[in-house]
Amino acid sequence: METKKVWLVTGASKGLGLTLVKKLLDAGYKVAATSRDINALRSEVSHSGSEFLPLQMDVVDEQSVAKSINRIVDTFGMIDVVVNNAGYGQIGTLEELSDKEARQNFDINVFGSLNVIRHVMPYFRKQHAGTIFNISSIAGFLGTFPGWGIYNATKFAVAGFTEALSAEAKSLGVSAVVVYPGYFKTNFLLKGSMRLAQNPIAEYKEARDLEVIHEEQVIGNQPGDPEKAAAVFIEVAEMETKPLHLFLGSDSYKMARDKMATIENEMTTYESLGLSTDFGN
Repeated sequence: METKKVWLVTGASKGLGLTLVKKLLDAGYKVAATSRDINALRSEVSHSGSEFLPLQMDVVDEQSVAKSINRIVDTFGMIDVVVNNAGYGQIGTLEELSDKEARQNFDINVFGSLNVIRHVMPYFRKQHAGTIFNISSIAGFLGTFPGWGIYNATKFAVAGFTEALSAEAKSLGVSAVVVYPGYFKTNFLLKGSMRLAQNPIAEYKEARDLEVIHEEQVIGNQPGDPEKAAAVFIEVAEMETKPLHLFLGSDSYKMARDKMATIENEMTTYESLGLSTDFGN
């Protein structure tokens, strides 16, 4: 009988992370789940079996990350799959957001995941096996969302370092997958998962209009089913050959394809100009 994989899911007290943890436990996997609020995590998951290890972990605190990962290995003997899910949305135009607001978003969405990767890779190298899912967003592939520039930048960064990790760790038997979810019916757009600019500027009409669209049209009407997304994570983790880029949701696919078409069109339109920069042209 094949042994079930040991999973680590960060940011697991709500959203896709919480749904994934519940589905994994229902399927008999061993799951370590982290949150900055361990009481909320325990309450939401409501599982008392030995297969579940809830941990209070601050992804920005490297000592907290190292301690948590060591405890997971001490408890379960190994880690097979990591889902870097911890993060939050930051709304605000580039002018509006302060340096502090921008850096805080990068600290959690980018450096938090890097902290986890650094401390789990020694175990993966020793095992010569492991899978890392880094949760980006369709906003980490298509950036033209007014008022989402900093958040977009964090998610583009996640995509960039995941691509590099996939190449760096290939000969080590480790797979890296960057996940681009579209809109899923979770609490991501609600208070607690989304922060607004502390000093908004009214003149930014496009950004304000998009905020209203999210509040009045998107919330409650997201096309993505988090239960189905969780099932996809489990299926991909069991694949022998895993995708580097994993788009989730019909909206994610449409936006990605629209961007690729735009890039192809612009490359063709300005090709003679771009190629003129080579020596000899």
